[in-house]
Amino acid sequence: MWLKSFIVASLLQLGVVTAAHAAGPFGSVKIGNWVGGAFSNDETGAFSHCAATAPYANGVILVVGQNSGGSWILSFASPSYRFTKGENAAIDVIFDGQEQARLFATANQTNMLSSVMPANVVRTFQKASLMVATSGRTVLNFDLTSAGPVIAALANCVTKVKADGLSRAGDFTKVAAKPQAAPDKQASPSASKPARAKSGTGFVVSASGHVVTNNHVINGCVGDIKGNLTGEAGMVLRVVSSDANNDLALLQAPSTTTFKEFARIRDRSIRSGDSVVAIGFPFHGLLTSDFTVTTGIVSSLSGMRNDSRFLQIGAPVQPGNSGGPLFDTTGQIVGVVTGKLDGLRVAAATGNIPENINFAIKTGALRDFLDNSVVPYQTAEPKGEIKTTDIAGNARPYTMLISCNGIEQADAKR
Repeated sequence: MWLKSFIVASLLQLGVVTAAHAAGPFGSVKIGNWVGGAFSNDETGAFSHCAATAPYANGVILVVGQNSGGSWILSFASPSYRFTKGENAAIDVIFDGQEQARLFATANQTNMLSSVMPANVVRTFQKASLMVATSGRTVLNFDLTSAGPVIAALANCVTKVKADGLSRAGDFTKVAAKPQAAPDKQASPSASKPARAKSGTGFVVSASGHVVTNNHVINGCVGDIKGNLTGEAGMVLRVVSSDANNDLALLQAPSTTTFKEFARIRDRSIRSGDSVVAIGFPFHGLLTSDFTVTTGIVSSLSGMRNDSRFLQIGAPVQPGNSGGPLFDTTGQIVGVVTGKLDGLRVAAATGNIPENINFAIKTGALRDFLDNSVVPYQTAEPKGEIKTTDIAGNARPYTMLISCNGIEQADAKR
């Protein structure tokens, strides 16, 4: 009963974006776990907004609505929240591991953050199956399976109430079977670009089939993302979460798949001059279908402009190595290969062509990302050194070719 009361309160509170008090619901919106309807300004009796809520297992209630002025609002509510009224927060949202946006939310109530959604975000929200919301160190996943019909029902609600009044409010879901996209005057930037095959590398970090790769490997993918272990049939991977800032993405194999072997992350810092081994699938389709193995050393403990999140490595990497595992000589993960210095750009700026300057994401950033995504990864102490051939052999059961059809991003690392 308390949950039902809190959901109703959340629907009413959404009206504070445009009205001091709200009453309702009038009519109904019922799609999947979403419930809602139309609401009025309790002081004037005038129509205020249409909204619907859906509770999630993570303890958060998602509230989406459109007010009488046509603005779309997305709110995150929970009885456990303790915000100060007027407090602001930035919330990064990623849809299906591809489209992303930053929302600027305000706590109009102590237990709810609300943000205006631009039209392009509404359109993406409507089409998406999964939304990952990140604020600080908090990462939350939301299934948006019914989001399309809900957006259509709420748009229908606003249109009908403005035309017919609250007294004639009814079932607003009757036209929801054919959702209409939210207005967006600008066409999708990728609409005119043909999809092309793109690929990278990933590696399994849990028995449940969690796969780590680079965000730029999956960014722009259209349709299924597939993972292939050498010599085995491909499997469709689901996007769990991604971090564009640190260029990391987390995928997951089908629930029917389990892995006896997976990567362990080194629990001690690596040093400059230590030997490393990079494994990946460079130039897939042009070179071997098997992964390739390269060796080198840690050249520096920081990346470009002293970025401490990265290692500079001397192990040669090429397009397709992105997202692959970087091992120490004991076979433990010490980084995620992310790219190489753009030699032509540096040559144009300096007159010199740099040689073999490559980068990997450190395990500190990787472990923070996995912790935020609640992945049961394992760490290991570096023990006796083993041969490079044994490191490669041990990595074979969990190092994957990641591929999809997608739009190449102009700023994508390769």
